[in-house]
Parts: sequence; C-alpha cells; structure tokens
Amino acid sequence: MSTRYDSSYGIAKAINAGEQENDRVVTKGALTDGQYWAVCRERNVLSAAANGHSQVFPKAQMTVRDGWAYFYRDGTEVWNCNAVYAAAQFMIQPA
Repeated sequence: MSTRYDSSYGIAKAINAGEQENDRVVTKGALTDGQYWAVCRERNVLSAAANGHSQVFPKAQMTVRDGWAYFYRDGTEVWNCNAVYAAAQFMIQPA
C-alpha cells in the first residue's frame, strides 16, 4: 500500500498498488485550518460512546482553527479537541 499526500487538504489517502484511491482516508499530522467532515471510525454508537466520540457519531462538520478542531451539528458546537487528536481518531474529508 502506498500513500498519496494532498497538501491542499492536509490529508493522505491510502492507495493499494495498481488500484484507485479507496474510501479510507489516513490523516498525517495536524490538519490545516479549514472546513472538514469528521467521520467516526467506530461502527456503532456504543463504540463511539466508549471512546468519547458519541456526539460526533456517525459524522459531523468540523472546523480547524489555530490547531484546535471544533465539531458542529446543525450549526451548534457539540465537541472540540486538539487538531492532531482529530486527525488521528477520525476519518477526515474536505467539506
């Protein structure tokens, strides 16, 4: 498996040899300031709750600003964390 890094979004995508980009998004380091979708890696709400991500499950809008990630549902902030933690714990997609 190889990795293609897209600096415009601050993300890297995992690519199997000879295949197209797949849906698995692998983040690398801190995210750059901007708008994203954060998708939980957990498959159900109980697993998300066990990891403290229930308010984000299954996905939420995320704004990264000054190294901090803010998660929103219906325009209301529901959770926040360090952008490095968000990059490691969620599948991040550009908004």
